[in-house]
Amino acid sequence: MEAYHNPKKKDSKPLHRAGFVGIVGEPNAGKSTLFNHLLGQKLSIITHKAQTTRHRIQGFYSDEHTQIVFLDTPGIIQPAYLLQERMMEQVRRLRGDADLLLHLVDGTRPPGPKDLVYETLEELKLPALLVVNKIDVMTPDAVVSAKDAGMKSYSYSGAVTISARDGTGLEDLMNRIRESMPENPPFFPKEQLSDHPVRFFVSELIREQIYLLYEQEVPYSCAVTIADFKEESERDRIHAEIIVSRNSQKGILIGKKGSRLKELGIRSRKAIEAFTGRKTHLELFVKVREKWRERDLYLKSYGYR
Repeated sequence: MEAYHNPKKKDSKPLHRAGFVGIVGEPNAGKSTLFNHLLGQKLSIITHKAQTTRHRIQGFYSDEHTQIVFLDTPGIIQPAYLLQERMMEQVRRLRGDADLLLHLVDGTRPPGPKDLVYETLEELKLPALLVVNKIDVMTPDAVVSAKDAGMKSYSYSGAVTISARDGTGLEDLMNRIRESMPENPPFFPKEQLSDHPVRFFVSELIREQIYLLYEQEVPYSCAVTIADFKEESERDRIHAEIIVSRNSQKGILIGKKGSRLKELGIRSRKAIEAFTGRKTHLELFVKVREKWRERDLYLKSYGYR
């Protein structure tokens, strides 16, 4: 006689879920703040200026039965030059990479039904969860209004209200994400946080300080590359180059007798040391490459492919 197996009895290992989640939205919606909060570590730079994020950044959340690869992306805009076109290509690539989209909306200024972000969602053709952010500075009625307006604008799989700044609603959001992930083994080692090299994050930390220290168009005209990175026994030695479009921008970055570049170096070194946990000797140099944001060769060499 064949052995009887109770169909309600779970005699196998709990299934493991793993997938890719793209975070999309308009500039300054709080995507990078949410990304860092979900991962429990700062991997994306954050400033008050729009379009701070230029690259698609991967961060890995892992627990015993789950691995979620979060993809932080540039804010969705209408490109005005080649660099911005490359930034939007980072968003469009989600179509072949992501299992789920989080459409993060600033609840204090929700997009209209005909905004560019909805064209992008239609183009990506992926399941999307509406995430209304900044509820910590909104009235309850305003939260309901923003959520209802969003649900009427697109066919979302659901909606969550959060504050990426203080963490309100993130547990509910994570539960929704876990439920949406397919059954897969982990894609990366569970202790790994990202697949980007340290020098990438170093260049981003320097660029963050440029956004915080300088005004107007200067930060948007800068790229940062790491020309040399040496790990020595007592400290890391880093030679970084800041690329600008015009000589006038170079003068602004350097400042009178090099004062502003010195301050940038001090701030950047502290940020890098906080990230790596190691002493750092940092040298900054400024180079002019005219119209680098519009030239394919320069963009590729600076990592915008």
